[in-house]
This record gives sequence, structure tokens and C-alpha cells, in this order.
Amino acid sequence: MTKTVDLAALSSIGIGPVADVYMIDDETFPRDAFLVGAANNLLFGPTLPPLMKLSKRFDFIRYDGAALHIGAATPGGKIVSFCKKHDLGGFEFLAHLPGTLGGMLKMNAGLKEYEIFNRLIALRTDTGWRRKESIGHGYRRSDIDGVVFEATFTAEKGFDHEKVERFRAMRNNQPHDPSAGSAFKNPAGDHAGRLIESVGLRGFRLGAMAFSPQHANFLVNLGGGTFEEAIALLELAETKVFERTGIRLEREIVVVGHA
Repeated sequence: MTKTVDLAALSSIGIGPVADVYMIDDETFPRDAFLVGAANNLLFGPTLPPLMKLSKRFDFIRYDGAALHIGAATPGGKIVSFCKKHDLGGFEFLAHLPGTLGGMLKMNAGLKEYEIFNRLIALRTDTGWRRKESIGHGYRRSDIDGVVFEATFTAEKGFDHEKVERFRAMRNNQPHDPSAGSAFKNPAGDHAGRLIESVGLRGFRLGAMAFSPQHANFLVNLGGGTFEEAIALLELAETKVFERTGIRLEREIVVVGHA
């Protein structure tokens, strides 16, 4: 089954055309399609590959007294609400992270030392169950291939309200304009935001897109921004930083399609 989706409304950066998206309702799906989750780190071009998205069937969470069982389409906020209701700790950091579980697992989302992989037991993809120990992962990355359907996690009693407030404070320095999160990954021993600022691009604007004056590593949409403007800014930062420092910035934003 396909569903017509306004990708600009779905994406956190507010860019993208209207497209037909295949809704995954079981373990079968088109193998040539790109998986779209909550689209919080995606930049959609006007010309797209086939797209697919998990249906609401994979939006679930339950606790069996020993482990949490969570569907990959479950939003982070829903996980935190469930843990708060059942007095379970260890997932407070998700309160202020956008996205759904599948995308969080693929990029090992987190804040500081708190990462989604910390409590992972195992996950199920289209190739079957994989235990955490068999999955390569690190800072904002994993080697997960294919479609994630669900995962299990360890849980402990004791929801910590103070942690929720602490994590909120961590994110207060981030822009509130529409963005896809961090534009680039931090290079070893440095910060992408510092490098972008060092070449004079903090606050730099092209059309309706800009590197935020609040945090240079956030590419923000000031209203009506286009794919072409966004790509031009990403390429400009990559070129200027490499010319100045020899460092090749690696994109954290995932570009889907082309102009």
C-alpha cells in the first residue's frame, strides 16, 4: 500500500516534494526503496528514489518485567512517557531527541555519554534478530543494514525527572528554526561548528537557508528554503573548511535524491 506524503511537512527541515511512499505493514517491502522514518536528519531533493516507511503496526511499547519491547516506528517522546508512567529509568535522554526508534538505532542517537545502544539487548531486522554484541557501533553510527522492525532493551526502576531537565538544558543552545539537526559530524578532536565558524560561515545566509547564528553547525530554514540553497551551503562549508584546514567534513544530514 502506498500513501501520498508531503515530505516538506514530514521533514524537520521543511524541504521536499509531495511523493508516494510505500507503507511497510509486514516483513515484505520493495528492496529498491529508501527507508524514511521521522525524517529528522533527511534533506529531500525534488527528484527522489522510491520511498518506504514503517506503518503504525510498528509503533508499540511493552514491558514484561525484565525488558522493554519497542517497535521501530515508536517516537522517542512516547518511549519517555511510557517509562515515566511505569517508573522506568535509563531513557530520560530521549525526551528532547526527535525521531523514531529505528532511526535512533541506526545512528546510535544520544546526548553526551547517553546513547540508545547503552541499553540495547537485541534488534530485529529483515534478516532476523541480532544481539547488540554483533552490531558494530560508535559515536552517532552503527553498521545496521536493512529495515529495523523492533528492539529489546534492559530497563531499571526509577524514572529520574532531574535528568529530563538536565537534558533539556543541554539542548537549549540549539536553534529552534526548522533544521535537520547537526549538518556535519564532529571530526576527531574538533567540532564541526567551530570549523564552520572559523571560515566565516556562522550566520551566513543563501536565500532562505542559513548556518544558524546561534550554532554554526545547524543548517536552518528561515522560511521557504529550497533544496538547491541547502546543498549550496553544505558544499560551501565543505570547500572552505577543507581549503583552510585540510579537514574533510562528513555530512550528518542525509541527502535523499537530487535536483
